[in-house]
Amino acid sequence: MQERVAIVTGAGSGIGLATARMLAERGYALVLAGRDAGRLGRAAAACGRSPRVIAQPTDMSRPDEVERLVRTADERMGRIDVLVNNAGDGRLVPIDETGESELRRAFAVNTIGPALAIHHAWPVFKRQKSGLIVNVSSVAALDPFPGFFAYGASKAAVNLLGKSAAKEGAAFGVRAFTVGPGAVETPLLRSLADERTVPPEVCLTPDDVARVIVRCIEGERDAANGRVIYMVRESAGVREWVEG
Repeated sequence: MQERVAIVTGAGSGIGLATARMLAERGYALVLAGRDAGRLGRAAAACGRSPRVIAQPTDMSRPDEVERLVRTADERMGRIDVLVNNAGDGRLVPIDETGESELRRAFAVNTIGPALAIHHAWPVFKRQKSGLIVNVSSVAALDPFPGFFAYGASKAAVNLLGKSAAKEGAAFGVRAFTVGPGAVETPLLRSLADERTVPPEVCLTPDDVARVIVRCIEGERDAANGRVIYMVRESAGVREWVEG
């Protein structure tokens, strides 16, 4: 039985690292992508139960590096079963300060990078007649926090990437899901908001989100194929709802 292979972007910390560790525990071979080579190496070491792990430093805002990531996975692993588009970047920038360079930066990382990863993986999926995509979006695509003018729009576009991939890929066995979490306790969140502004008790954990991603991969959320699974933490626990 061939080992299953997953690409996970933004794997150096947070949701990406949590997802990679859960997939390793389930026997997936992994290609881990991230900008920080040091963190990526530590993430690879944390996935000790995986049969094979490749750490591929990748800046998702650079098209050549995205192409190289997918090509490396295909050439060295021989197949790609799963693509987790988790890498992203968020900044709080008022609209009057959101010029062309800020818009290009937000969309390059959050939308164009994931879209190109899907584009390059598509011939592999067609060759295999199977494949699965999980894109990580955000509740900001529904209700952007002030300052998320570019970020929220870039994540709303990610939602449609998943819907399009599910529709077009149905002819040859491709499924696509989008997971849109609210605030998640990660270094990125804390670079934007302190604990007074966003208390820890209202934050999801990376593991909360990774569990939903893995359930999509493992076939437990097939009813949400092509749709967005939103999730937030409330006083009663984690609440999920599906839109799209």
